[in-house]
This record gives sequence, structure tokens and C-alpha cells, in this order.
Amino acid sequence: MAAEPADTHEPEVLVDVDGHVATVTLNRPQRRNAITLRMLAELTGALKRCDDDAAVRCVLITGAGKGFCSGLDLKDAAAGTGLGGDGVDVDAAALSLDALPTVVLQEMDTPVLAVINGAAAGYGLDLAFGCDMRLTARSAKLLPGFARRGVVPESGGTWYLPRLVGWSRACRIAFLGRDLDAAEAAGLGIVDEVVDDAELITVARSWADEIAANAPLAIAAMKRLFREGLTEDFRPHTERVLAETFRLFGTDDFREGVAAFVERREPRFSGS
Repeated sequence: MAAEPADTHEPEVLVDVDGHVATVTLNRPQRRNAITLRMLAELTGALKRCDDDAAVRCVLITGAGKGFCSGLDLKDAAAGTGLGGDGVDVDAAALSLDALPTVVLQEMDTPVLAVINGAAAGYGLDLAFGCDMRLTARSAKLLPGFARRGVVPESGGTWYLPRLVGWSRACRIAFLGRDLDAAEAAGLGIVDEVVDDAELITVARSWADEIAANAPLAIAAMKRLFREGLTEDFRPHTERVLAETFRLFGTDDFREGVAAFVERREPRFSGS
């Protein structure tokens, strides 16, 4: 039997692991990294692999070229060949929750930083919301224009946005649908820091390296507890925290952290 021809298409998601930091790059620069079904599948797989890799202690998500992610590929949708197009038979049931990158992000224990290098619109905005922190280039814009396109923030935005900025601000952002520049987004509490364009990836890598230098088991536990605490009452949450604390007391990382403090040196955590 003849071998099938190799897929010559450029990957729509690139992954580069350097030390303990993985950089995940959306790779459709010609369309400002607009979403396709293939990109969703590749991004989901990339995030799961990063979370399963104990050597990866922090993940950066960014976009190739001048955009972060322009959301649904409206040109393909209008042509009937992409998500939302008449020629593509995809219903809500066909996209299982486990196949959605924003759901994977919410369940990951590995810290994830959005590195917003350009426009983040629609799905791209939900993707940024799903990250633990957001660094934004000064020239970047956030485009919450869901109401202008006849849709809702379909991939986690309705859950994340009120929790990030409060009810009233979430309504203001979503109902008005106005474009936000980086400074406005920072003022509303959507992004953590605005960085000069030329310094964005350097600052992002610095944050990632600093996170990766800390105890990875403790970081992962904190992230789990933050996530679970969103839906727990105080007493059961505190019981869970105490159980996690005593578990960490038995790790090599805890012993190394104490030893480094006593010896007045930087700790060298093994993740065990």
C-alpha cells in the first residue's frame, strides 16, 4: 500500500520549550491568528502536553506576527468554509468541552500567561481571560465586540469577565462592545501590566522565569486552590488548604525551601 502524502501545511500552533518555560504561539499571522477547527485541536493538544510535562513550570501564549488572536475567522465563515459558516456542519455537541482550549486552560495546574502582542478579539479575548495573568503590548487593542456580531463570549468569557472586573464593569465592557486600548484595559482591571512593544516578550519571559524558579508543587497547589475556592465556602476550603499544606510539608521542595532560607541562598527546587 502506498504511503499517504505527508501533511505539508504549516502548523497552526507552535510550541517551543526553553528551560522550564513553554511558549505556545498561534500561527496564522496572515489572518491575525483567527481561529479554525484545526487551530482549536492543535492548541488543546499543546496545552495538555505542557500541563502533563513536569519540566514545564510556566506557559506563555502569544500570537505570530502583529496580532494575538482576531477571534473567529469571519472571512471563512462568510464564505461558508469556516466555523459559523453554512458549509460547515458543526453544532455545540460536536465540540466537546474537553476539546476547547479555554476549558483546558481553566483546568491546568501549570501557570499560564497571555502575552498580548496585538489585537485580541472574540475568541482571542476569551483565550486571554482564561490565562492566569495578562501582559499587553502598549499598541495592542482588546475588542469585546460580541454584541456587534450577534453572539456571546462563547468560550469562557461570560464566566471569567465578571470575576475579573465585577458585574457592572463586565456589563459595561460586553454590552457597549467598545474597542479598548491597552491603557483602558489596564484601568478596567482586565490586564495586569502594559509593556512597551519592544519589551513585551522580554518582560513576559522574565515573569515566567521568576515563576519557574519557585517551588512548582506549591505553585500548582495554589492554582488548584484558587480555582476550587471560587465555588467553595470558607470552612471546607480552609480544610482543603490545611490538607494541601501538610502534604507539601512532606516534599523535597519544602525541605529545600527551608534549607535555602537558613543558608541564605537561592533555592533549587526539583518538583518532588
